[in-house]
Amino acid sequence: MNKIAVFCGSSKGFNTIYANEAILVGNYFADNNISLIYGGGKIGMMGIIADTILKKNGEVIGVIPELLRHEEVAHKEITKMILTKKMSKRKVVISKLADGYIALAGGFGTLDELFEALTLGQLGIENKPIGILNTNNFFDFTLKQLDVMVEEGFLKIENRDMLLVANTIEELIFKMTNYTAPKLGKVVNTVVNK
Repeated sequence: MNKIAVFCGSSKGFNTIYANEAILVGNYFADNNISLIYGGGKIGMMGIIADTILKKNGEVIGVIPELLRHEEVAHKEITKMILTKKMSKRKVVISKLADGYIALAGGFGTLDELFEALTLGQLGIENKPIGILNTNNFFDFTLKQLDVMVEEGFLKIENRDMLLVANTIEELIFKMTNYTAPKLGKVVNTVVNK
């Protein structure tokens, strides 16, 4: 995998463990010639991982919608910045660029992008590996919710298993490199006459 999209917070969080993890991820990417595809920000976790990679002359590609491009948010020193008109277009561009997806600690935006990637995988639109770095057990309740969805019949176990989980970036990249997308069942189109 040469290019990985990382979804993470525009905040650093209260616990320094999350910022430290972003530095570890950035160093791993730079040391292994993995390009970062991300939201283009200079703040929070996004800024930390981008700055870490840039310090080692790694490649950082930002994709940012015009409405977020103002001085306080957009990173001006990354390798390449791609502007889009809408948030939805940003997701399309990231999807085209990335070989896989990783989520680190974050908020609504992180979960939105993570679940969109999972949905694309579930529908067979993409077959890319999707992982979460479960630093400090940050995603434990999210994972529990997925288990409840399986238990209650709203999510197939093979789709639940598309989400790769690890506590270190090394373990997560290993799982992503060895990932095989689930085979989809036959889709039957049904027309309902009213």
